[in-house]
Amino acid sequence: MHHPRHPSRRDFLKGAAGTAAALSFPTFLATSVRGANERLKFGIIGCGGQGMSNLKAFAKDVLAIADVDLTHAAKGVTAVQEKNGGAKVEVYQDYRRLLEHKDIDAVVISTPDHWHCLTTTDSCQAGKDVYVEKPLTLTIAEGRRMVDIARQTKRIVQTGSMQRSMAGFRSTCELVRNGLIGAVKSVHVGIPGVNYGGKDVPDAPVPVGLDYNMWLGPAPFRVYNPRHVHYNFRFFWDFAGGQMTNWGAHHIDIAQWGLGMDDSGPVTVEGVGDFSHKALYDVPSAVDLTYTYANGVTMHVSMKERGGTKFVGDKGWIWVNRGKNEASDPEILKTVLAPDAVHLYASKNHHANWTDCIRSRKLPICDVEIGHRSATACHLGNLAMRLGRKLTWDPVKEQFVGDDEADKMMAYVYRAPFKMP
Repeated sequence: MHHPRHPSRRDFLKGAAGTAAALSFPTFLATSVRGANERLKFGIIGCGGQGMSNLKAFAKDVLAIADVDLTHAAKGVTAVQEKNGGAKVEVYQDYRRLLEHKDIDAVVISTPDHWHCLTTTDSCQAGKDVYVEKPLTLTIAEGRRMVDIARQTKRIVQTGSMQRSMAGFRSTCELVRNGLIGAVKSVHVGIPGVNYGGKDVPDAPVPVGLDYNMWLGPAPFRVYNPRHVHYNFRFFWDFAGGQMTNWGAHHIDIAQWGLGMDDSGPVTVEGVGDFSHKALYDVPSAVDLTYTYANGVTMHVSMKERGGTKFVGDKGWIWVNRGKNEASDPEILKTVLAPDAVHLYASKNHHANWTDCIRSRKLPICDVEIGHRSATACHLGNLAMRLGRKLTWDPVKEQFVGDDEADKMMAYVYRAPFKMP
């Protein structure tokens, strides 16, 4: 089935060849956004580890927190009240009650991956703009549904792949896109190993204050185990995709940006993963993948590669990671691009870019479509390792070529009463 694409995204990417790329972004008319001088009001959905970091960026203007774990929620309330002078903060274990709050303009979602689709689409349909953590999705099918609903509801949805707003990544991608290393031949992405750590423990009673049924949400039922929830969720297929989606949503995202593939993706993927730790967790403890794009460029993703993203061209290479970039010739990094060169969307702060876009109604730097495409590349690698064979992918139709088994793994049946939007 062909999925219609938002036309302005294609227009934007064509425009990326010139300096006015960002100006091609569509503008959505606001339906409930406050005046230019009036502060936006936020709801927080999930305030565990990364959720607490996100919460602190908006704490002064948070009206409500939803978290299935009341221990997390209590810490969130304390952090908010330290910034808002002790004003009341509503607390819910069911995020749908938070979405009924008429004074909330936008929500920040930092749940486990298997909840991203429902919380995002429900928020859009409730008229709220959304900041949702990376990886955008648990499955490929969820991503397209999220894009479609964001477009239908005209909501601003920022994916939390914040490296796009960090120094060094944009400049590296601009140098690559402007041919400073010649024609790109390959990209090399290094992701970290699994940090599950420690020993397993037996299943246990659900702790007081945790709505475990709501934590599971659409995922298949399994008896509560303290080693499966909170941080470790990312190492079980029911909830996440391991380091491929955890760090791939950062470094593969930058690879896609540098290759100009924000609305597309690879056409084949093959490789192997080490599943010898499956008694402890589901995801591979070692990854070695090779992707190929339609233009012949290859992308190698491995836990043995140097962390970050390295672009290799026929005239040199550039490597980038947080706070660092290197090149085959250091002079490349000193290049000042001409006004008529390719200049990519610029953002210095991922949260602020989102709130700016809530006011302007332009798409943010890591719009839901970009988050979906980057997550898809991550999922393709996981599926190739799980199925143990080379996969051929059609990035236009967003389906596998001649592989019904792989197509079926693009989605899963949500646990009742939850339904795919």
